[in-house]
Amino acid sequence: MSETTHDGGVAVTAAPSLYEGLTAEQLAAKYGLTVSGARPSLVEYVRQLWGRRHFILAFSQAKLTAQYSQAKLGQLWQVATPLLNAAVYYFIFGLILKASRGMSHDVYIPFLVTGVFVFTFTQSSIMSGVRAISGNLGLVRALHFPRASLPVSFALQQLQQLLFSMIVLFLVAVGFGSYPTLSWLLIVPTLALQFLFNTGLALVVARMGAKTPDLAQLMPFVLRTWMYTSGVMFSINKMLEGRPEWIVRVLQVNPAAVYMDLMRFALIDGYGSSNLPPHVWAIALFWAVVAFAGGFVYFWKAEERYGRG
Repeated sequence: MSETTHDGGVAVTAAPSLYEGLTAEQLAAKYGLTVSGARPSLVEYVRQLWGRRHFILAFSQAKLTAQYSQAKLGQLWQVATPLLNAAVYYFIFGLILKASRGMSHDVYIPFLVTGVFVFTFTQSSIMSGVRAISGNLGLVRALHFPRASLPVSFALQQLQQLLFSMIVLFLVAVGFGSYPTLSWLLIVPTLALQFLFNTGLALVVARMGAKTPDLAQLMPFVLRTWMYTSGVMFSINKMLEGRPEWIVRVLQVNPAAVYMDLMRFALIDGYGSSNLPPHVWAIALFWAVVAFAGGFVYFWKAEERYGRG
């Protein structure tokens, strides 16, 4: 545009901008632009995660294969490590401290091995989850995918490792007189509920570890304390006999103790229902649903912040 000035000159003025008066948000909406890495709705996030299910499975299998690739015994360490831990705990707690009180030799050894294997499942899921984001920043920053894929994949990796180790657990149970019965079918729902619980915790610590990597150094101390209060090496009922009932119940409804005791009840003939807290299946379901649903939503709320900064 141009106009004549009072002295006869010609002044040129710029044409009105098409973007004049529009905010950044309005401009983005005008041209259909979206924020890179923006958090999708919860339903859309679940749909995206389901769409990456093949990646999650393949990633967990690759991690499992690579875990012991540098060791000469390879995948045998999946079984050897918890068995060696069980042997150490048996020597200290079973022989020296007599933590087997109230249980025969044939019950205590499968009791201890089952507790070590089941607690290791939860412990390993949490430890791998806490590094799921902070330990894979290259992948997080290079590719666009639902970040929950990583902690879910690590929890699935630990489930596959436990399933491999269950062969040895079955042999130990049979070797000490607990032969397969219908109660062994309870192993399936027990593992399913514990997997949901572990995945929920892995999602929680993955978000926390993404912001505070030092959490990985603190977590072993937290988990060790949890293990010593969960009845891995001793029966809560027998060890606290004569103590106030509410203390026993509080320790029994601890989720780690719940899943261990359900597995022991399913596998060991001499470990009866009297060792379980009332409404044990309802408690197991409660912990699984609360941990998984709460952990998933907690992780999703920070989706757009992972890998930044």
